[in-house]
Amino acid sequence: MVPAADPSAPLPRSVRLGYGSGSVATGAFGTVPGLMLLPYLTDTLGIAALAAGFIVFAPKAWDVVLNPIAGRISDRTVDPRGPRRPWLLRGGLALAVAFALLFAAPAMGSKAVEAAWVLVCFVACATAYAFFQVPYVSMPAELTSSYDERTRLMTWRVAILAFTIMLAGATAPLIRDAIGGRAGYRIMGVAMAVVIVVGVVGAYVGTRRAPIGAVQPGAGTLRDQLRIVAGARDFRLLLTTFVVQALATGCMLAGVDYLASDVLGRKGASTILFVCFVGPALLLTPAWSAIGARIGKKQGYLVASLVLAAGALLAVVARSAPFGLVVAAVALVGVGYAGAQVFPLAMLPDAAAVAARRTGSSRVGVYTGVWTAGETLGLALGPGLFALVLALGGYRSSTDGGTAQPDSALNAITLGFSVLPALLVAISLIWLVRYSLGSDEVDADPEPDSARGALA
Repeated sequence: MVPAADPSAPLPRSVRLGYGSGSVATGAFGTVPGLMLLPYLTDTLGIAALAAGFIVFAPKAWDVVLNPIAGRISDRTVDPRGPRRPWLLRGGLALAVAFALLFAAPAMGSKAVEAAWVLVCFVACATAYAFFQVPYVSMPAELTSSYDERTRLMTWRVAILAFTIMLAGATAPLIRDAIGGRAGYRIMGVAMAVVIVVGVVGAYVGTRRAPIGAVQPGAGTLRDQLRIVAGARDFRLLLTTFVVQALATGCMLAGVDYLASDVLGRKGASTILFVCFVGPALLLTPAWSAIGARIGKKQGYLVASLVLAAGALLAVVARSAPFGLVVAAVALVGVGYAGAQVFPLAMLPDAAAVAARRTGSSRVGVYTGVWTAGETLGLALGPGLFALVLALGGYRSSTDGGTAQPDSALNAITLGFSVLPALLVAISLIWLVRYSLGSDEVDADPEPDSARGALA
């Protein structure tokens, strides 16, 4: 661990790349269950849509409770490797093992027992992920105190995240379809677990020389600190915006496989749609960063959100429009999604750092614990909400994925993938427009000594 001599100095490229590599793990775990778990439950294990929705939602809801606790634990960790880095390895490797087991349910002759296997393994995944993700997201506020440098750091992270999401989201269905049946899901699970290990080890090794100083956790109980965090107006507004948008994204992720196979009648189209969703982020993340530098992070976030909502709304024509138009709509969603990831992730450490300067003590771990809990809740509610839409539409579960669906189910899939996410993104702007932190306030006045120690 190398303390930073100047907390506002640019970070070395090796540190940006090392930190960003952690997104390989978060991208794989954040994408594949949201994309594959609901279809695995309804179309391979034959679990009813409502029950499947509960299985997808419940473990992530557990994270809502666990994440702030994980943040407080990492705040209080004392280790020569840094307060966050040990947790990257501990939580990340445990996540990989649990993930490999998630899609490996043996044939037990009982849907209830097989569903219980998935539920238990997903709870284990969620628990391990909390102790990786919360310390990981906490690191930027301690790596640098610069408003602009955090945007550059997040640009690297989101670019790697976008690449991983595309890689995992595109290859997971291909692996499943190439092998077929339960064996396809099992091999896919092991392959994605290996990807997670690569990201975990990359982040741990890549940040070994990161300029992270000692953390000075805030005083008081966890409840006291959560109360203080809840009183941080701009953080609260930003978090609410991001959670509602995570809910929208979760709906679309859960709907990709259903839209491709049931509405479009193209089993392999899920990979094409997913690449269109994530591909623009690989090209446009630097562009969004440049836009943010010119017009500000908040305004950039607003523009990106509107683009995302417009693309989602356009996808409502999926049942009748040419396949090319559906692809274009999903690509437009991807353009907005890239910006809607860059900006809030760059604004989060701003809010945490300003709070540390105002109070004289760092609660970065608690802030990011609350943040990741909210994000996890949104991404979990998305598939759960989509499963509810499927149930209302009369979706028919099966064990071979070949059951013909009624028109009501096809309409439900289309609306759940398009109009519902667009409406959620539009609603999220109610909170975003009230966010007020800008570069002047974030970079204003040097921190008190106690806060500088936490953020150096």
